[in-house]
Amino acid sequence: MIPKIILGKGARATRRLIGYLYGPGSANEHTDPHLVASWNDFAPDPGRSPHRHSRDVEDQLASQLDQPVKMLGNKAPTTTVWHCPVRAAPEDPLLTDAQWADIARRIVAAAGIAPEGDEEACRWVAVRHADDHIHIAATLVRQDGRRPRRDHDIRAVQREARKIEADLGLRRLNPGDGTAAKRPTSKEHFKAKRQGQDTTTREILRMRVRRAVAAASSETEFFALLAATGVTARPKTGPSGDVLGYSVALPGDINKDGEPVWFSGSTLAGDLSLPKIRHRLTATGPEPVTAGPADPWHQATAATERIPDHLTHGDDHIAQGQLVALGGALDLLPLTAPAAARSDLERAAALFERATRSRVTADLDSTRVLRRSIQTILRSPTTTGDGAGLAMLLDAALIAVAFARHWHRKHQHAQQEAAAEQALVHLQNAYAHVAGPVLNDFARRTPGIQTRQRYARHLQLAVPEHAERILQDPAWDALATVLADAETAGHNAATVLTQALGQRTLDDARNPARALTWRIHRLGQRKAPSPLAQAAMARSTTRRPRPPMHPASGTPAVVQQQPQVRRR
Repeated sequence: MIPKIILGKGARATRRLIGYLYGPGSANEHTDPHLVASWNDFAPDPGRSPHRHSRDVEDQLASQLDQPVKMLGNKAPTTTVWHCPVRAAPEDPLLTDAQWADIARRIVAAAGIAPEGDEEACRWVAVRHADDHIHIAATLVRQDGRRPRRDHDIRAVQREARKIEADLGLRRLNPGDGTAAKRPTSKEHFKAKRQGQDTTTREILRMRVRRAVAAASSETEFFALLAATGVTARPKTGPSGDVLGYSVALPGDINKDGEPVWFSGSTLAGDLSLPKIRHRLTATGPEPVTAGPADPWHQATAATERIPDHLTHGDDHIAQGQLVALGGALDLLPLTAPAAARSDLERAAALFERATRSRVTADLDSTRVLRRSIQTILRSPTTTGDGAGLAMLLDAALIAVAFARHWHRKHQHAQQEAAAEQALVHLQNAYAHVAGPVLNDFARRTPGIQTRQRYARHLQLAVPEHAERILQDPAWDALATVLADAETAGHNAATVLTQALGQRTLDDARNPARALTWRIHRLGQRKAPSPLAQAAMARSTTRRPRPPMHPASGTPAVVQQQPQVRRR
């Protein structure tokens, strides 16, 4: 159940609201508008009047609501109307008028508009003009001439909505922390539906602005990228001529006067205001380019693989910065993906967007490598390769998102946890589309039986607790291929395998052979060390003690602290 508070100003604010509630709606969506409750239980109801379509009854209702305001004369407050639509979830049962009346009374009491038993409280009405929601309209002067005490009414109403959901057996929504992006209004949804769009203008603009922020290295480039994606940007300047903010619009999206519909960055999302964008661009500015730059897919994958460690062992500010960087990477990945995976990647990015914001201030200093490498991938079409780079990165992103879910759960960020959980589903679907063809191609080049047997012996020596799972994994042939490729490039297969196993435990891997395939594919593409260095690494590997085993499970003890991650 979603309540939303809107405040109204002006001498005719109450009358305009009543006219809207009893009118046909912007798309004739209002059906059978009528009162379900009021401050005195006998307020005039234009929807049930014999003169049903007469404006006189609407005038009468608005006048009665406004009476305490008018009594104050020029001492009346500027903001006079408190408007709260309350909407049920699509899967909720159809509620009766009596149930909606009880919901309305509980909402106005929680908000401080009309506390239970207070006969001098504000005047209010609840109008139902659709099956799934009501509108509560109140005037913000009590009948004794005082102002209502509605401190923190938004939070209070949300808390009461959670109690109503539990009491009536409705869909339980996750409590928020005030950092969610503003939802599209009903009017915006109806407009999108009329225009044959699945997504509202607000949501389209939010995604395009987020992508521009993720891809830009400067403020100038940010605005250039917006223009390149068809977004019209309008700067907001102060008296000094300095740009203080911006608004964006989509060409062709106009209001009833034929003018563009503008959205300021801060109304799209709190972190999309110009000051926040400037801070992000400054804090994550590109590092100097060194000679012989590494493969950006490898860099991005390595940076993503470090996110779980930041979330587990870093402080909260660094962890929050990693979530912001991961969200930016997910925003841009659909632009590099094959068509089959693009829809799921776009949905995963849109969902994970909620998991990138919390009350914790983000420290972005450690996110430069991930941001820079994703930008390099985006700007260099030749780096797209055969899909192996994207598959490697998605494999690492799956683990990172799962750890993000765990981090939010630990911090009791219910909405963010749910968003990460939902994003995982779409990320797994995208991974299957991308990784499948690459793994099949590897498997077609699998080495001969003797070579595979040799690799199997390496596995049984290096990781006996997982060897059988790996050998039975459908991706075993692909793993054998990348080991053979590494040998061809001059690497020692046993050493590379041991390095890959040392990067991260396989206990959280649903498909351990796939996990090893991407690690070894990346390691094998590095420059092979000299024979002398390989011998030294081999000696170091054989002397390295294995991690302590947990007495109960026989697995490394540190693994017991990690969240369970479902991997493809």
